[in-house]
Amino acid sequence: MASSTPTPDSLDPRTDSGIPIAPLYTSANLAGWDPATQLGDPGKPPYTRGVYPTMYRGKLWTMRQYAGFGTATSTNERFKFLLGAGQTGLSCAFDLPTQMGYDSDHPRAEGEVGKVGVAIDSIDDMRKLLADLPLDKVSTSMTINSTGAILLLMYELVAEEQGIPASAISGTIQNDILKEYIARGTYVYPPRPSMRIITDIFEYCSQNVPKWNTISISGYHIREAGSTAVQEIAFTLANAIAYVQAAVDAGLDVDDFAPRLSFFWNGHNNFFEEVAKFRASRRMWYKIMSERFGAKKESSKLLRFHTQTGGSTLTAQQPLNNIVRVAVQSLAAVLGGTQSLHTNGYDEALSLPTEEAARIALRTQQIIGYESGVVDTPDPLAGSYFIENLTDEVERLAWEYIARIDEMGGAVDGIEAGFQQDEIEQAAYDYARSIDNDERVIVGVNKFNIGQEPEPKVFPIDPQLQVNQIASLKKFKADRDQALVAAKLEELKTAARGTDNLLYPMKEALRANATLGEVSDALREIFGTYHRFDPNYLIVSLIDAVSIIHFWMIDYQRILYL
Repeated sequence: MASSTPTPDSLDPRTDSGIPIAPLYTSANLAGWDPATQLGDPGKPPYTRGVYPTMYRGKLWTMRQYAGFGTATSTNERFKFLLGAGQTGLSCAFDLPTQMGYDSDHPRAEGEVGKVGVAIDSIDDMRKLLADLPLDKVSTSMTINSTGAILLLMYELVAEEQGIPASAISGTIQNDILKEYIARGTYVYPPRPSMRIITDIFEYCSQNVPKWNTISISGYHIREAGSTAVQEIAFTLANAIAYVQAAVDAGLDVDDFAPRLSFFWNGHNNFFEEVAKFRASRRMWYKIMSERFGAKKESSKLLRFHTQTGGSTLTAQQPLNNIVRVAVQSLAAVLGGTQSLHTNGYDEALSLPTEEAARIALRTQQIIGYESGVVDTPDPLAGSYFIENLTDEVERLAWEYIARIDEMGGAVDGIEAGFQQDEIEQAAYDYARSIDNDERVIVGVNKFNIGQEPEPKVFPIDPQLQVNQIASLKKFKADRDQALVAAKLEELKTAARGTDNLLYPMKEALRANATLGEVSDALREIFGTYHRFDPNYLIVSLIDAVSIIHFWMIDYQRILYL
């Protein structure tokens, strides 16, 4: 029986964003194209070719591997393992209770403590997480949003205890709450109080933690939710516009905070579209900051970004194939000019990455950086008829989305109307349907399958983890001055009712040993919590809930097997 899978010759090739690919690109495709205005030189406007003149000739990108699981102590051990293997920056994931502002002893934390990241309940956990790490020499990225201010302040307090001033620490908090409403769901407060917290972070860090990137405006999770490459940069830049506008409206000078804004892109398999996406995003941000916000500092106009290879592209089938996928995605990120890169472990479709998978992922970056030769000159694909045409087309389509969002009143209004969410849901559906219909080949999934696959080795989860974490938290609470904690939390509530910057009373509450959950609850009392009431969203949520239960059952069976 003949295969129903289309052959390459029978297809109408398109990028993941639906952009048609011509059979051949020539100079005619760039008729009227002006390299001086569209391209420029590396390190010069409009920054299409990169934000630095020499890019990687002088220094490679920061190599990060995601770590964060179980306890703070075990995550600290993984940090040291990765630094010993040649990693140049830390990247930390937090468990769901920490992301949602719940302590490990909260009923809603049941079954989730330490599962998808490290559990951080208190400053004592942060001390264990950062023990014996050179915080004045290593940059730390923390994937945290609703509780980003709390984790940043804990980090700062621990650095102070180690004798390191806030002015010497560097890193990034994701702190991108708008994409949580769009794609990911780890929001706590309604959008407008959440925006206030973000602008307070901008102001606080500009005055106290000048080397810290105050936000990593994330397209990554938008892409993971099913968006196209064009939607990824369009919705993310629309969110960025909202953050900058909110800060300006709060009285901040754009050049005081904009140089510390950073971005977080996804790396997918459609190689040339990904390179074009990275290049287009830099050019768009330059225009936004120059023309829309009138930034004067050149550093305010630079789109600096971290890239993580696509988690949603990893397959549980034939997981070793993921090593190749990650290499392709990483190469696209480097050719696109990333400042920082995380490479996924090949086994992450099955579990947290094992040490072997993490080492191979890091070695992938090192081979690209030290052996491939692609770092020897900036933007080596510049001038390609195909690349330049594709970069222009990605940019054009992204501007169309931003114009539609502007017409709605901006990103927040679009989110409240469900526009971005609906667009992503449609794109995700179209992508899944293309696989189901064999219009899109996923090697090892709908083509080139094998029979019985060997049982993979997965990362083990300590069944006593939650019990031990709760016991540690109970002792922490018992040993503190309860009256002082209560007083500091009341001061935080008073600030929340007014207009003062929230980070100063928040820091004092944490210094008095208030927990992450207690600080979050204090703000919940004043701001409330956010729920999206929409019939379609409810249906999707129910489907998601069934999926979560299904995958939990699979995980539970795996744990029993182990």
